[in-house]
Amino acid sequence: MKEPLKFFLIAGEPSGDLHGAKLIKEIKSLAPFSSFMGHGGSLMENEGMKIIEHCNNLSVMGFKEVLVHLPRMWRIMANTVELVKKANPDRIILIDYPGFNLRLAKKISSLRIPTSYFILPQAWAWKSKRAQIIKKYFDQSFSIFPFEQKWYKSKGVNTKYFGHPFMEIDHLDENRMQFFKRHNLNPKEKLIALLPGSRQQEINNHWGIYIKTVSLLKKSHPNLQIVIGKSDNVTLPIAHNSFKIEKNAKKAIIASDVAIVASGTATLECAIEGTPLIVCYKVSSVTWLLAKFMVKVKYSSIVNLIAGKKIVPEFLQSEMNPFIIKNKLLELIDEKSKLRKQMIEDFVKVKNKLGTPGVYSKIANEILKATKL
Repeated sequence: MKEPLKFFLIAGEPSGDLHGAKLIKEIKSLAPFSSFMGHGGSLMENEGMKIIEHCNNLSVMGFKEVLVHLPRMWRIMANTVELVKKANPDRIILIDYPGFNLRLAKKISSLRIPTSYFILPQAWAWKSKRAQIIKKYFDQSFSIFPFEQKWYKSKGVNTKYFGHPFMEIDHLDENRMQFFKRHNLNPKEKLIALLPGSRQQEINNHWGIYIKTVSLLKKSHPNLQIVIGKSDNVTLPIAHNSFKIEKNAKKAIIASDVAIVASGTATLECAIEGTPLIVCYKVSSVTWLLAKFMVKVKYSSIVNLIAGKKIVPEFLQSEMNPFIIKNKLLELIDEKSKLRKQMIEDFVKVKNKLGTPGVYSKIANEILKATKL
């Protein structure tokens, strides 16, 4: 009788926790007796994974911010290496989180454990040498963007592309009207989604500007309604009691007329669901200066990168001004505005580039095929 497969996974951020949970679910459907352990979040835990280090303790972003947490992260790295040696899994699956995962791959390479990388580093934007690390230390990798697969293949990395995970069909348990009823919202009035980020650092950098923008909007649109897409791992400063809190960001995006979004995966969710948005992002001055020097791409938003042109406005760092954001939002709220109509048309073209549902199932199948049975 074949022994059950043992998998060691690492997802260091909430988005990775979501992808990891769905991947585990698909692996279990194909190999029901498999076991899972490693670093991740509550969603992966709910799928049966034994959590060693919760992703809430791992999610750090920015050059300055990472330096502050270095001693703790070194301890976690050392503990992880020892844990992998002891567990001796059949396969390691690393999800996004490149600063940690690529270093780990190097440190455990002598163990010769097959290792997969799901959601590759955006080496096409910066730190292009990471492609060579992936080529050397990973026997399997999966891209989530078509242009990304081409870039990695040009660097000698035989990565596979089955589409973007956001193309999966999620069976949400309520429609827009039910969402409005649950939150006691008026369906006749406009609704704006605020998505300030999934890390506490992002909330701290963005929240004051979001609130000031809403205050300005309310002067001309007093009946404007606000819903906040909030991750479990962040704490929001005091907000007006009329603001609605929604833990399922996708539901907030679908229900809203327009969104203000921190640059990240939520921008792509907005595009897929056809919700016009404005991208905003702010980091420390040190991080911003280093990023300007090192980042090689033209846009911050993945939506604009996939489109190959600016289809959603980006207000970064000093440009993240409440008055400027307010004026652009007023234009997007107007159902008849040219900007809104063009943006929605461009979203369809972006969506068509992202493949079809079944991504997790296809990746799970590839992982199992490459793992000793």
